[in-house]
Amino acid sequence: MQAWADWPVWLWSGVFLAVLVWSGINPKDTLTWGLEVAPAVLGAFMLAVTRQRFALTPLVYVLILIHCVVLMVGGHYTYAEVPLFDFIRDQFELSRNHYDKLGHFLQGFVPALVAREILLRRAVIPSSRWRVFFIVCFCLALSAFYELIEWWVALMSDEAAESFLGTQGYVWDTQSDMAFALVGAILALLTLGRWHNRQLDRLGTCGRVPSTSDA
Repeated sequence: MQAWADWPVWLWSGVFLAVLVWSGINPKDTLTWGLEVAPAVLGAFMLAVTRQRFALTPLVYVLILIHCVVLMVGGHYTYAEVPLFDFIRDQFELSRNHYDKLGHFLQGFVPALVAREILLRRAVIPSSRWRVFFIVCFCLALSAFYELIEWWVALMSDEAAESFLGTQGYVWDTQSDMAFALVGAILALLTLGRWHNRQLDRLGTCGRVPSTSDA
């Protein structure tokens, strides 16, 4: 079965483009918007380029779309000022807007499933335990690299630094961001592994070799 052929491309593309256009209309800060939506646009481009020769499972496509939407919403408002999370902050008397933590949680959750799919389908790491270890390390490294990018942006642009970083005065923001990505990666593997396996099995010869030991 061809996963991408069964998944409504027009619906994925329509949602992505609609949110992208909306996010670009009068954003809080234009430079911050560009920085935040760039990974989403790059990701969509890569999916379009690779969809014919390496179509992913519907589950992974949906997760990527959700992650893209979170990035674009954060780009429109800035991560520190997303209205829904302002409401949550006020209702629960929290110290800050935690929308950025949702973004960093997904930064571990979504790449974990993407990496898992590639490793299984390419049979890169036969051992399930070593595969899990590699995926978690990869997601944590990806999160750390993103923190470096945020640092570089802060050094180059004083105006966009605070909006892009979204620290809101929290001294441990960088460490907590990576912790959320780590938790996201682990939870993705624990909660979606079986579901992901079933979709991989439907790929037939293009998919993994079915194994009950897969994690």
